[in-house]
Amino acid sequence: MTQHSLFGKVQEDWAGFSAEIFFWHPFFEDNKAEIFLGDEFDEDGEEIDEPPSDEDLNIYAETYQRFINLFDVILLDLQQKAFERYQKLYAHYYENTEKSGEPPLNIDSVEKHNPFIKELNDIRISKNNTIRLSLHYQLDTEHGLEFKFIDNQIDAIAGIAET
Repeated sequence: MTQHSLFGKVQEDWAGFSAEIFFWHPFFEDNKAEIFLGDEFDEDGEEIDEPPSDEDLNIYAETYQRFINLFDVILLDLQQKAFERYQKLYAHYYENTEKSGEPPLNIDSVEKHNPFIKELNDIRISKNNTIRLSLHYQLDTEHGLEFKFIDNQIDAIAGIAET
């Protein structure tokens, strides 16, 4: 176990090493998200069992502070990109009664899509100013939704653990 001025106790957890503090934002229905520090697996797919160094933790802290300082702007981009992904991958099913067997959801705007992305699972801070934000996506509960940010810009969007 390591202690850090921002993250508090850093300890091994179910998916790597986690901070004592949590991420919270009112958009995400008041749930607190666990913050993971560093990658869970190395390049060979082996679990990382060495805690992040003090230097790594300080870099992660800088990355995280920049992220939360800009989060309201980042959130707008996340919402827009999530809606665009819905239109591209899911709308043909959910908006078509013949395919879904249900009435259309009529999701035709970011605002109508937002209720489906309000459950935040966790955040992972990694090297190279990288943050992954994982969501429970109500329209695809099998895969979820993960956003990979590099320097606070969306770099990739996919299912959880696919970015």
